[in-house]
Amino acid sequence: MAIFTFEESATIGTVFSVDTATIIVKVDELDKLRKLQVNHLIAVKSSKAGQHLIGIINRITRKVSDDENSATEDLGMSNFLLTENILKVNLIGTLIDKHGEKENVFKRTLDTVPEIEANCFPIDGENITKFMRTISSQENYDVPLSLGKYSIDENAEAFLDGDKLFQRHAVIVGSTGSGKSWCVAKLVEQIAKLPMANSLLFDIHGEYSGEDFKADGIQHLKIANPSDLGKKGNLENNVLMLPYWLLTYEEMLAMLLDRSDSNAPNQAMIFSKTVFNEKVKFLESIGDTTFKDSITIDSPIPYKMENVLTEIIRLDTEMVAGSRGDKQGPFFGKLTRFIQRLEAKSQDKRLGFMFQVTDDELEIDWLNKLCNSLMQGSSNNDKKAGVKVIDFSEVPSDVLPLVIGLVARIVFTVQQWTANDKRHPICLLCDEAHLYIPERTSQDSASELGLKNFERIAKEGRKYGVSLTVISQRPAEVNRTVLSQCNNFISLRLSNAEDQAVIKRLLPDNLSGLTDVLPILDIGEALIVGDSSLLPTRVIIDEPTIKPQSATIKFWEEWSNKKAEQDISSAVIGLRKQSR
Repeated sequence: MAIFTFEESATIGTVFSVDTATIIVKVDELDKLRKLQVNHLIAVKSSKAGQHLIGIINRITRKVSDDENSATEDLGMSNFLLTENILKVNLIGTLIDKHGEKENVFKRTLDTVPEIEANCFPIDGENITKFMRTISSQENYDVPLSLGKYSIDENAEAFLDGDKLFQRHAVIVGSTGSGKSWCVAKLVEQIAKLPMANSLLFDIHGEYSGEDFKADGIQHLKIANPSDLGKKGNLENNVLMLPYWLLTYEEMLAMLLDRSDSNAPNQAMIFSKTVFNEKVKFLESIGDTTFKDSITIDSPIPYKMENVLTEIIRLDTEMVAGSRGDKQGPFFGKLTRFIQRLEAKSQDKRLGFMFQVTDDELEIDWLNKLCNSLMQGSSNNDKKAGVKVIDFSEVPSDVLPLVIGLVARIVFTVQQWTANDKRHPICLLCDEAHLYIPERTSQDSASELGLKNFERIAKEGRKYGVSLTVISQRPAEVNRTVLSQCNNFISLRLSNAEDQAVIKRLLPDNLSGLTDVLPILDIGEALIVGDSSLLPTRVIIDEPTIKPQSATIKFWEEWSNKKAEQDISSAVIGLRKQSR
């Protein structure tokens, strides 16, 4: 690729003032001013030879002032209008003609600041295509990551750095109908093509689980519904059970314990002691010699909940010998309400995927099978699928944060305990993240524990090869701690002022003006800012070949269709069965 050349005749103006990463450019000719637009790129001659500073036009101003002088009075004009054409430009990096053996290298650093009266040039025509290709070079990969074309030059492919996108966490946001699901589908489609891809997509509404969202490299899993309970080989049939023994002590208490109960401390203590004893008994029953002496209450060891219930009922009704005959035991009547809650949860078919387990889920090796299904890369997976779409659409909303947090915690802790040289990176794509990574939760609730798992991944996940991609239509309702750890932003149209403000706060000060375009982005157009993109820019998302079931229903068109069909009876049957 030839080195950039900027002709002196193409100069649009000169630097008028400099302020750190912001400069003011004075444009002399009105015709040149008319061709410029906000968010277009310009090159500014650097004080170093062979370098140009690259900036984004933030504001275009045309000032008019009155000036009285004798020269104009001689012409019969009492007032003479002076015009001043001003550009406010945010500097974003340096274009170097030659860096080592490479030509046209763009760096997101400012080694120098422009001099006053330095010439400024527009980056347009062939130069814009050449520049976009410079910043999008992805020669190292057979399948480079691209979401679409640049809005300012649709001939140039908008490549992203896939390493930096997932290493440093990402956010994909956009209002309903902005094309957010298409953007996610385009991303998943490319991940699935990689020979050792490894990613989980949390599908909350079932929009990525339809017939149109199928391709090589994508596997569809679902959380067991009432019709799946009691069946053998659920895991082999892509149905996930998440048995209660995977829960930590705190997670179990969040589901079962009423902390306002005066007997809550006794209930928590007895439950803890009983569960631990049952885990030890299970290991003894299978002749284990590996885990018995080192497990804790939180160790994911199977045990039978009915045995725990039987023991707690015994303590709740226990009579002990006294000096004048039998008397009530130390816990007599103090565990009754806890027992009632435990029985209710155990018998609730909505939570059957957790409590109504079969002998399969009570085997010591079952956890290995679960983790293999969730975490093995494409080439190691029996289904040759690197992207696993997990359908949570039938999980009750009150336990959804806890259940998704449980899956995320299992992935993170397994990665933690994997040897460094055997650790394979995995990405968690969190669709509708505001539902389970919320900004506000009630203290000690199940959702609070689920949120803590994601906060930990956001803070520590990078060192263990766990990446988060937060996807939401309401970034204002997503947890600030998690968002603050994300260094890549793909924002489609956002019409809500609170959501726009969240994205604005997350961007560097010199780029905050870019958020002004968020409410006017076209459908399928995104603003991409962050480490994965050398240049903050607008991109038109390409249409994915796999389609999510999220197309906006055309109300007026459907209401105008005399032959439109409805099937309410089947929906009612599904409602009663709690399965589609």
